[in-house]
Amino acid sequence: MKRQAPALKPWCPFCGQQVGRPMDSRERKMNEFPKGECACGALYASDATGHNVGAAMVEALVSACGDDWDFAWELMPEDDYLTGRLENYDEQTHQVVESGNLDGRAVRGVLYFVRLHTEAAEIARRTRKKNGEGQGAAVSASAPVSAPPSPAAGPRQRATKEKARQLADAGDTEALAILCFDDKKTLRLLQRFLYDPDEGARWRLSWLIGEVCARVASRDPGQVSELLHRLFEACSDSAATPWGMIETMGAVIALRPDIFGAFARHLLNFVGQPSTRNQTLWALAEIAADRPDLIRNMPFYALLPMLQHEDAATRGLVARLLGRIKAKEAAMQILPLSGDSSPFACWQKGERYMTSVRDEAQKSLAAIQSS
Repeated sequence: MKRQAPALKPWCPFCGQQVGRPMDSRERKMNEFPKGECACGALYASDATGHNVGAAMVEALVSACGDDWDFAWELMPEDDYLTGRLENYDEQTHQVVESGNLDGRAVRGVLYFVRLHTEAAEIARRTRKKNGEGQGAAVSASAPVSAPPSPAAGPRQRATKEKARQLADAGDTEALAILCFDDKKTLRLLQRFLYDPDEGARWRLSWLIGEVCARVASRDPGQVSELLHRLFEACSDSAATPWGMIETMGAVIALRPDIFGAFARHLLNFVGQPSTRNQTLWALAEIAADRPDLIRNMPFYALLPMLQHEDAATRGLVARLLGRIKAKEAAMQILPLSGDSSPFACWQKGERYMTSVRDEAQKSLAAIQSS
């Protein structure tokens, strides 16, 4: 008997977060599609049949523009907005059925996504406010990073290996972000530079990529989401060497958890592998520094036995992580480590520093007690 592929909850193709069921608008119109909005600002429309995708695309774009048809038709794909789609969407159960068949019923629906870039989203927000529809889908208005650089006037830059390497060595995040807007190959080039035998160079580059992605995501989260997907796939490949990849994913998510926080739960898949265990614990702790709720929503209890791990770095990193999520339930298990003076190396914003299991355990206990 052929095994049926499991159904999945729909997700945003830009940020990876699960999206809610599309709903009909309060004011019904002719030929209107049910719509929804992702937390990252993307708006989507549902075509239950899969035969009216063009109309759904127009519906999503016009709705994202505050129902301003003239403004919507002035926008250019890629330059002003991004599009994405999920196939085999079942509107009845709000699931993506990869097999295209659910209980003998054909599933052909499509969720069509539109995400405006910052400049267009701001105009749409003002239009919605003027029409009395609230703030609309402003893109990451409260993002904890500086505003992304505006595209430079004149011809677009072309990303080359030499240019990307020069900017990376100089740590010029702004120039790299502008280069990402001009040529989407930039992040792929930076990813290739992670294959460096120098551990320090990998950590510095990982954090640099995170800073670049934090700026790029404010206007073009799609290419950052694609980078995360490539890194996850590479780490899952047993034939690949995951040098710097877990660290990079941790930095990207930690610096923009408002957009990419949904990716954090997938990092747990790598905590059981010796080659990626400590990097994963570091990444989870970096995310927890700003968004402890993302880690507490995971099955983090599986990490508690690692407090007795033979590797000092593992013990210290687990204690560090549990302290950042204020895991009161782990206090009694962390307490014995307050006398463990074993040293280990840790990393902060790409820079190496020495600490000890005792120091991290004491910090964690203080954080837990203060809560």
